[in-house]
Amino acid sequence: MSRQPRSTSRRALVAATALLPLALTATACSSDPSPDTKAAGAPAAGFPYTVDNCGVKTTYDAPPKRAVTMNQHVTEIMLELGLEKSLVGTAYLDDQVLPEYREAYESVPVVAKTYPSKEKLLSVNPDFVYGGYGSAFDAKDGRTREDLKKAGIETRLNLEYCTKQRTTMDDVYREVDEVARTFGVGDRAQKWIAEARATVAKTEAERAKTKAAPVPVFVYDSGDKTAFTVGGKGIGNELISRAGGHNVFSDIDKSFGDASWEQVVARKPEVIVIYDYGATTLEQKKQRLLKDPALKDVPAVKNKRFAVLPLSDAVVGVRAPDAIAKLAPQLAR
Repeated sequence: MSRQPRSTSRRALVAATALLPLALTATACSSDPSPDTKAAGAPAAGFPYTVDNCGVKTTYDAPPKRAVTMNQHVTEIMLELGLEKSLVGTAYLDDQVLPEYREAYESVPVVAKTYPSKEKLLSVNPDFVYGGYGSAFDAKDGRTREDLKKAGIETRLNLEYCTKQRTTMDDVYREVDEVARTFGVGDRAQKWIAEARATVAKTEAERAKTKAAPVPVFVYDSGDKTAFTVGGKGIGNELISRAGGHNVFSDIDKSFGDASWEQVVARKPEVIVIYDYGATTLEQKKQRLLKDPALKDVPAVKNKRFAVLPLSDAVVGVRAPDAIAKLAPQLAR
């Protein structure tokens, strides 16, 4: 892909989310299930399991067997939980999957490089589709959750894209837990959550020792005429806060949004976090910022203080705890 279509695609991924229902209610869940403990003629342990995901209430009598993931971060959640054998397809990578998931990822067919058409999706006969962004269930492509339900396919949307509240690490833990319970491996989620909480606590304890005030941070995702950046609702804002920063665009009332370059100048960020993904390289993004005469007096530009996160680190997925740990030293004064 060329740079411009990729940038447009990112905005489209986020913009489509605004069209989805925003209702989000608490989960009703059973004890940790195990798919291997099913007695003859009896329900699998932990089932039936009922979950309300973004206003869509579903009761599972058994784990899905033919899942398709659309968007990298939800694919990686499935792989972290050891569920590659439950996948019949994946779609839409932003960058490379983590090395520890590579072998498992390569064992699953790629349905499409971006989003599959409805016909292509149905051709692999899924019983469950898991979307990372609202655009995974785009109405114009006939892939709404309602459309898929009519075709006998259950669905899930990542929690970041259907909550009215600010996304926090608790949403990350909940996302992993609910997916694990849906597939009958709740014990795997609890193990991961315990390790994730320990990672976050260690990073915050080390940061607290410095007693430093939060550093003003601007996230540069993409954009030329305007800056596509992180708002106050998404997990990106949470990662910055926990790593010792203050998102200068936390007043944008959504996960991502556009800001003017005049606003960037006025808010004087001391560090610019660049999201690294797609056809536009990290170096090209840096040079765009460094060579813009309008930004020459921005402290982060003047002092060349850039931090870097892969886009896949900055979403509600299994990379989030380590993303905080990676970002904290880059923000340290």
